[in-house]
Amino acid sequence: MDIVDPAIEDYLLSLLPPREPVVAEMEALAEKIHFPIVGPLVGRLLYQLTLVHHAERIAELGSGFGYSAYWFAKGLPKTGKVICTEGSADRIRQGTDFLRRAGLDQQVEFRQGDALNLITEADGSFDIIFCDIDKRSYPDALSIGLPLLKSGGLFIADNVLWSGRVTSSSDDPDTVGIQSFNQAIYSRPELTTTIIPLRDGVSVSVKR
Repeated sequence: MDIVDPAIEDYLLSLLPPREPVVAEMEALAEKIHFPIVGPLVGRLLYQLTLVHHAERIAELGSGFGYSAYWFAKGLPKTGKVICTEGSADRIRQGTDFLRRAGLDQQVEFRQGDALNLITEADGSFDIIFCDIDKRSYPDALSIGLPLLKSGGLFIADNVLWSGRVTSSSDDPDTVGIQSFNQAIYSRPELTTTIIPLRDGVSVSVKR
C-alpha cells in the first residue's frame, strides 16, 4: 500500500532543490542494491528537525551506509556528533567514504555491532535518537533509548506505517513490533507524539 499517493510524492520530490553529487550517489546505490533509505523527503525533515531543535548529539539505531546520518550531520554545528550504529563492516566503510566526501566525517562516528547494545555503551545523553532497525525490535529500542534521551529531546522512528500493514491483524513479528511501538509512543505519559504520513510514516516524539 502506498501511504502517499505516488502523484503527490512525485510532486513533492519535484520541489526539492538539487542534492549534492555524493547524496545522489548514495541514492543511486540504494536503488541498485535494493537497500532501504529514508529518501530525500524524510531526509530533509530530519535535517529540519535537527536545525530547529539545535541538536548537538544524535544517536542512530541502524545507519546503513550513512544516508540519514548525512541529513542529521548537515544540521549539526561543527562541534556536534552523530553516533551511527551498523552491523556490516562493508556498510560502515561505504558510509565513512560517503560522509568524508560530503565534508561531514568529523561530525559522524560509526560503531559496529548491535544497535541496542551499542547505544547503552555510549557516554552521556542525546538530543535526538533515530530508530530504523528491525521493526520487531522497535519496542525494545524505545525502552532502552528513552532513558538516554534528554528532557525535551526527540525520539524519531521511520517506517511506522509499515506500508499500511499496521492496520492488519497479522501476527508477523515486524508488524506486531511496529503496532506495539506506535501504541507505546502515544500512551507513554512522558511523550508527546505525532506520526507524519510521509513516505512510510515517520513518528516524532518529544520527551517531557
